[in-house]
Amino acid sequence: MRNSAPKLARRAFLSGVTSLTASVAFSQNVDFFGDVDQETSITNGSLRNISSFRMLDWRPYFKNLKNGAILSDINSRVIHFWSENEEIYKLYPTSVPITDELTRKGRTEVVRKVVGPSWRPTPEMRKRNPEWPDFIGPGSDNPLGSHALYLSWTYYRIHGTHDTRKIGRKSSNGCIGLYNEQIAELFELTKVGSQVLLI
Repeated sequence: MRNSAPKLARRAFLSGVTSLTASVAFSQNVDFFGDVDQETSITNGSLRNISSFRMLDWRPYFKNLKNGAILSDINSRVIHFWSENEEIYKLYPTSVPITDELTRKGRTEVVRKVVGPSWRPTPEMRKRNPEWPDFIGPGSDNPLGSHALYLSWTYYRIHGTHDTRKIGRKSSNGCIGLYNEQIAELFELTKVGSQVLLI
């Protein structure tokens, strides 16, 4: 009988540790992106910005939702999307420009949508990085990932990335990057003419 108390205490301790481990694991699987089936591997950059994953109302940012609306919050490193009929709302973590000089803010719109985009460095990129190639076609080496939404501003896009370490960080040369799975979803939800606001 003497040994039963320590065994019970040990069982309670192990049970508590198991419970705590399970709750931590569960907390890492929480859906911060608006989808139940979202992949559960979140980069450290995204975890650092977890407080930014909060729902927003579209009204302070847009007069209406004609053609749908995308809000890219550079500071929070997230994109919000609202469908025209308000039935769909999405929230995605993003990569953002490395410096303020590379960041453009204001209103624009989606002017072209491309699956499997090709990439060319801008003249400014060529000056900063003369060793970069002149052209990269679609594929796993392409910096634009699997899909791209071209904006009315020259050289600016919302696109995917094959380098998932970039998401949640200041890591782009001006564009806004998403996980390939999420840009594919946003690509389907948007249309040419969708409103875009970068703040």
